[in-house]
Amino acid sequence: MDNTQCQEAPLHVAIVPTPGMGHLIPLVELAKKLVHLHNFFVTFIIPNDGTSMKPHKQLLQPLPKTISSIFLPPVNFDDLPENVLMETRITLSLTRSLEALRDSLKALTESTRVVALVVDLFGPAAFEIAKEFDVLPFVFFPANAMLLSLSFHLPKLDETYSGEYKDMIEPVRLPGCVPVQGRDLTAPVHDRKDDAYKWILHICKLYNLAAGIMVNSFIDLEPGAFKALMDENNIGRPPIYPVGPLIQTGSTSGLLGESDQCLSWLDRQPNGSVLFVSFGSGGTLSHAQLNELALGLEMSGQRFLWVARSPRDKAVNATYFGIQSTDDPLAFLPEGFLDRTKGVGLVVPSWAPQIQVLSHGSTGGFLTHCGWNSILESIVNGVPLIAWPLYAEQKMNSVLLADDLKVALRVKVDEKGLVSKEDIANYSRSIFEGREGKLIRSKMNELKDAASRVLSQDGSSTHSLAEVAKIWKDHKK
Repeated sequence: MDNTQCQEAPLHVAIVPTPGMGHLIPLVELAKKLVHLHNFFVTFIIPNDGTSMKPHKQLLQPLPKTISSIFLPPVNFDDLPENVLMETRITLSLTRSLEALRDSLKALTESTRVVALVVDLFGPAAFEIAKEFDVLPFVFFPANAMLLSLSFHLPKLDETYSGEYKDMIEPVRLPGCVPVQGRDLTAPVHDRKDDAYKWILHICKLYNLAAGIMVNSFIDLEPGAFKALMDENNIGRPPIYPVGPLIQTGSTSGLLGESDQCLSWLDRQPNGSVLFVSFGSGGTLSHAQLNELALGLEMSGQRFLWVARSPRDKAVNATYFGIQSTDDPLAFLPEGFLDRTKGVGLVVPSWAPQIQVLSHGSTGGFLTHCGWNSILESIVNGVPLIAWPLYAEQKMNSVLLADDLKVALRVKVDEKGLVSKEDIANYSRSIFEGREGKLIRSKMNELKDAASRVLSQDGSSTHSLAEVAKIWKDHKK
């Protein structure tokens, strides 16, 4: 493209997500803001881990013409062992797609003015390509400031501590954050001999090469962590921009009939009376735990809407890569459970319109796996939480929610590795009744108001994103 054409072409941002709908969804929301508020064009360049791309296409297809997408060829994982951790597979999806990504970015820079390459938390290996084409390398961090703080701290921890972090006696103290026990750190750092740990450590060292890091959180939610991360004495660290909460505003997938069934059932329930139970798009429970959960919900007498998945005894994230079980999850429930809870609870298989459920007046609590998107959706709607973390950084999220923000009851696991039916019944009642439930509700309402403020025209997150947009616009003047 010659200079004259270059000056006239619209400014363009390339976004590279890594596998997992939880990574793509907030990036889509970011893209919408970049288009509507700052007049950028956006192209998604999507690595393909070999699983179905149908959910991605369903999410991207209805977007405006100013947001386009390129799907890279599927990568081959035949050389990987079957029990490889998901973080290794996610990272390799990107690193094995770098050549195809380079070709796509080259073509894009030849026809448009690309000013930035935005990768998610697993994507810094693509920075070298951004540099090659004089494009600013940015990270969009779809989790919280506490996890980002650990990312900067991990290389030092790796040098100074020789054992397994999960066996640490003293908690890890991250600047401005509530102390975290080693066993509650993000899952891929639990086995230092595993490839996943080596990949995570490598990625953490690359973060310092970013021109900036946008975080899907906000200052009022994590004031201490952001203050420490944004300290001007952090020489050599990239600037940090809190731009959240970026969440989906409408339902984009699932079956219309199921959506109607959930919402019409909620319409018939009293205000603030229903506990929503869902473990996200990737979370699965063992058969024994599924039974305890069912019996606990029944024992509580509390109204509930439960998104049930078929049990998996070996993996807590069995559906993360979109591999759905063909079994009917309702067939695994305790005998007579559906009849006994008829009228009090509704069990739906595999999917519910979560955004609409959490924003519904009848929903008064959320039993969640603590995925960050789900947490932000709860905060935006002011829904108190029962924190039941399963994988990835979810235990860290639950520490933030229960110990720092005080907006969640955190489940306890017994000696058999289960959350018992008696405890489930108690949590389900406590979130709605009594002093603790009242305090949690009050704190959650304060955060709901704060989330609304930061996204307003003069809000801190709106200003943060505008700062980033200005840097990008000035880059190729």
